[in-house]
Amino acid sequence: MSIIVTGATGNLGRHVVEQLLEKVPAEQITAVVRNAEKAADFAERGVKIALADYNAPASFDGLFSAGDKVLLVSGNEFDKGRVQQHKVVIDAAKAAGVALLAYTSAPGTLTAALADDHRGTEELLLDSGLPYTLLRNGWYHENYTENLAPVLEHNAVVAAAGEGKVSSAARADYAAAAVAVLTGEGHENKTYELGGDTPWSFAEYAAELSRQTGKEITYNPVSTEVLTGILTGAGLPEPLAQTLAGVDASIEKGELVVSTGDLSRLTGRPTTPFSEAITAALKG
Repeated sequence: MSIIVTGATGNLGRHVVEQLLEKVPAEQITAVVRNAEKAADFAERGVKIALADYNAPASFDGLFSAGDKVLLVSGNEFDKGRVQQHKVVIDAAKAAGVALLAYTSAPGTLTAALADDHRGTEELLLDSGLPYTLLRNGWYHENYTENLAPVLEHNAVVAAAGEGKVSSAARADYAAAAVAVLTGEGHENKTYELGGDTPWSFAEYAAELSRQTGKEITYNPVSTEVLTGILTGAGLPEPLAQTLAGVDASIEKGELVVSTGDLSRLTGRPTTPFSEAITAALKG
């Protein structure tokens, strides 16, 4: 039995493989990647490397075996038909008769366009008859902490989220939940709604940044149209800018507040506080 992680050199996948190495022997782990060089460090530690691409169905032929547990990390090529990409993995997993396919999805409450591909993939997975786990990941701290430069430059947090709150957590937290499912028992045909323990508002985010930097950083709420214009002005393609602005609209409606406690229950520890992630990013 192997534990197989797709997108293993991506932001989330890398955390998953690192944490798996703490729990199981390296030879039980297979990292599925498009570029072997990016996975060289994993190979050196004994992780099996498999070259495959969501856009090349034949590359998944024979990759899975009966009894494997698979983590399908959702793709990030928004313009390439993600549901079809994910179907490639689901079909290959079904043909092999894997023991479990876990999928990194989005919160069930999220109605923004960003969630459409996830709902489509969930449907395919449920229709496949495979034993599944839906890991409905909420928002990542890193969505904000990796983009602090413009915030610090203008001393302003700009969002189209009104007074809405976000239950974000660290990528490492979501990875730990995936690892718990891949190495544990009894997670078949379960859906987990995952998010941070303490939701925060953008005004609180600005206040925390002010506290940690000693600058006066304000929250500047704008409309989704204005935010889309700002993002396209910064070089994002319009469809992606609209998708991201749509997420803010969902935040305003409370759709990214996750109050199940599933994440800290699965990992056995509290989620990483947003303030800690900010501190780490400012030091970095």
